[in-house]
Amino acid sequence: MSRIGKSPVPVPSGVDVQLNGQELTVKGKNGMLSMRFVDEVEAGYADNQITVKPRDDSKRARSMWGMQRTLANNLIVGVSEGFNVELEINGVGYRAAVQGKTLNLQLGYSHDINFPIPDGVEIKCARPTAVSVSGADKQRVGQVAAEIRAFRPPEPYKGKGVKYADEYIARKEGKKK
Repeated sequence: MSRIGKSPVPVPSGVDVQLNGQELTVKGKNGMLSMRFVDEVEAGYADNQITVKPRDDSKRARSMWGMQRTLANNLIVGVSEGFNVELEINGVGYRAAVQGKTLNLQLGYSHDINFPIPDGVEIKCARPTAVSVSGADKQRVGQVAAEIRAFRPPEPYKGKGVKYADEYIARKEGKKK
């Protein structure tokens, strides 16, 4: 029995839900998102709640149950509140700036990195060392943040690089004489 799967997904006011068979479409103030449930689970919508249950007792149906419920919840949260990932840039001369539809990164290389901002994702730089990635699609926001971090991951000796704001960098001691 899935602890996550058995709890229904509450739909807040201001969010429009359409469930046609296995296709779920959600509209809210942050846009419109849709997903298709796998065939092993059965979805229902009643009383402003989305319920997900397995069609049979197979291992795949039970393993998909909780994940499909979580994906549906991510759609609801995305169109109503949105998702946000904060990145921090550490290092002398390391900085970021948004120029139109491009994120300009200076990360200690001989050249600047121009990262095109994809559709559905918004990037802001409150300070030159702080980057905020936000949007309605949780997967896309996380992927864009991971791609930005991958340009210069934090190193363990001085902690220089791009890291998540809540990430802890395990520091190492330098070499001894």
